[in-house]
Amino acid sequence: MTTHRTYEADEPGATVRRKGEHIRICLQEEVQGTGAGTGFDRFRFRHQPLPELNFRDIDTSAEFLGKKLRVPLLISSMTGGTAEAAAINARLAEAAEARGWAMGLGSMRAAIEDERLADTFRVRKQAPTIPLVANLGAVQLNYGYGADQCRRAVELAEADALVLHLNSLQEVFQPEGDTNFRGLLARIADVCRRLAHDGVPVGVKEVGWGIDEETAARLAEAGAAFIDVAGAGGTSWSQVEKHRSRDPLRAAAAEAFAGWGTPTAECLRGARGRLPGACLIASGGLKHGVDAAKAIALGADLAGFGRSLLAGAAEANAPVPPAEQLARIELELRGAMFGIGAASVAQLRATQRLVFA
Repeated sequence: MTTHRTYEADEPGATVRRKGEHIRICLQEEVQGTGAGTGFDRFRFRHQPLPELNFRDIDTSAEFLGKKLRVPLLISSMTGGTAEAAAINARLAEAAEARGWAMGLGSMRAAIEDERLADTFRVRKQAPTIPLVANLGAVQLNYGYGADQCRRAVELAEADALVLHLNSLQEVFQPEGDTNFRGLLARIADVCRRLAHDGVPVGVKEVGWGIDEETAARLAEAGAAFIDVAGAGGTSWSQVEKHRSRDPLRAAAAEAFAGWGTPTAECLRGARGRLPGACLIASGGLKHGVDAAKAIALGADLAGFGRSLLAGAAEANAPVPPAEQLARIELELRGAMFGIGAASVAQLRATQRLVFA
């Protein structure tokens, strides 16, 4: 049964205000998850002192959604819905196009509610060739959304695919949260089937608490074209909502979840072991290109970076603009590949030189 809202979320502009608050908090407050971290520090590469290859010949090319990428890297879904978010998305898209990365867009619920906001997500002008992924909260499928709204999100963004995000604990601590996740897998499967019929791949991602192997297998069986495990170690959305909350009890309770979640590396290993042929993305707290190399060696098809890129995109004349950040990550990735003698992404994925630290 579809649930109907009767609270603040229905007020005009509520979603837009929330998006603006999220940007501010992510830029200004401490919202890094605590606890076990990403898990990548539990692995190290065994250095190859004689790589027997020319650094210039290293091939980092990859493919995603039927499009070629210069690197197996993704700008993770972050924002949209406000004028500030529009500028951020445009800068990120320009950098992604220039460097050959894929890009995800923030949740497009604001644009579905008010199509005048669609321009804050439209970045095809800045990124005409790279894969773009539109984004909606999976839980909205229990609050009146269906295949039509999902198709519309893809159309508005001129995207190549849709990702449905899972954010159950964020919704618990969000003052206006949607917390009915009952029966959601069947609705996800229905959207996957209906959009696949139209040639639109639908993936599923977490927002930073991780997708374990059992859930990944259920999502793959439901028709998910790709899965972003988005594990712990990066942004904690319970902490973001803690800073938004005006309810002392809710804010105090959110603090208990600062260390919640399954580390990204653990999610990735489990999902790849269960789903050897699936398209997997690893995001959640990746710090640099060496983390990206570890993620690929552990089974990721793409490695994703999110909040670490936000500050550079939030102002027009940032000290370290997005394109420079992306170039640094690429150099780190290539350096790691050279350091183990991997001449291609395929060789990195097959390496035996990643070991427990």
